Amino acid sequence: MDLLNAIVALSNFVLIPAIAYGSQLALGALGVTLIYGILRFSNFAHGDTMAFGAMVTILFTWWFQSMGIHLGPLPTALLALPFGIAATMLLLLGTDRLVYRFYREKKAAPVILVIVSMGVMFIMNGLVRFIIGPEDQKFADGARFIIKAREFKAWSGLSEGLAFKTSQAITIVTAVVVVALLFWFLNKTRTGKSMRAFSDNEDLALLSGINPEKVVTYTWLIVAALATIAGVLYGLDKSFKPFTYFQLLLPIFASAIVGGLGNPLGAIAGGFVIAFSEVTITYAWRKVLLYLLPDNLEPSGLVQLLSTDYKFAVSFAILIIVLLFKPTGLFKGKSI
Repeated sequence: MDLLNAIVALSNFVLIPAIAYGSQLALGALGVTLIYGILRFSNFAHGDTMAFGAMVTILFTWWFQSMGIHLGPLPTALLALPFGIAATMLLLLGTDRLVYRFYREKKAAPVILVIVSMGVMFIMNGLVRFIIGPEDQKFADGARFIIKAREFKAWSGLSEGLAFKTSQAITIVTAVVVVALLFWFLNKTRTGKSMRAFSDNEDLALLSGINPEKVVTYTWLIVAALATIAGVLYGLDKSFKPFTYFQLLLPIFASAIVGGLGNPLGAIAGGFVIAFSEVTITYAWRKVLLYLLPDNLEPSGLVQLLSTDYKFAVSFAILIIVLLFKPTGLFKGKSI
């Protein structure tokens, strides 16, 4: 029984949260890695792109809620999500036409585009804060839990209860579906193959008759969808606060670089590496160890390596280690 209690506690506080968080980071890192692989620069505005998409989705969610439109046990945000994606697509296409295209035509160095993206980041950040405010915004509705701790205790007879949030289930299922669709698109469709060819060798792709502007447009459209979905899923699972998405840029970039910048499969793997690292290092292991260790070896402290306040430091440390010893990442992406 003690072993089962330990497994349930571990699932409750480490496995399920890390899988959900890893799914969110993976979707965010996919957007970063697509831009780096195809447009050849690191987009520092990606976190605030996620915030913008989530903000538009929240505004439509509130509107639907005010009219009594809902999805029963599912969050109304799922109904508003297409509107958030559409608005983010328009924002990114407009930003590309007004800002990035000029530097692309001038064949500007990647570092110039990075600096430009930082300017775009601050503008987006200010825009989101101006429209929705800097405070936490709650927009989740519907059934909060699929499995409730109290019901699980009564069913299993264990002292530990398993709680599985609806937002976590939606995050995991959505991430699987979105990743499957993305890989199908990149590997099976003509446009996807053009994007991969452009990423591998731009000059050869141009000689083959691939239209670079079409590739750029499709890249921004896909990135807008990925960023909005990731932003909404994170907001449903935690809460929406614009500054949090600015902070998320570090673990997202760490995920992309750890997996291999420019490699979509690496972005997914990197997302889960960062998520499990953050959760396991900042989790207080005392409860699990109390079930597993004999009485004379019971820990007196929390057995927590780092406070949750320092979880982003874990991403930073992993990022530095990877850049020092394996700059191409786990899946041999493009070194930076």
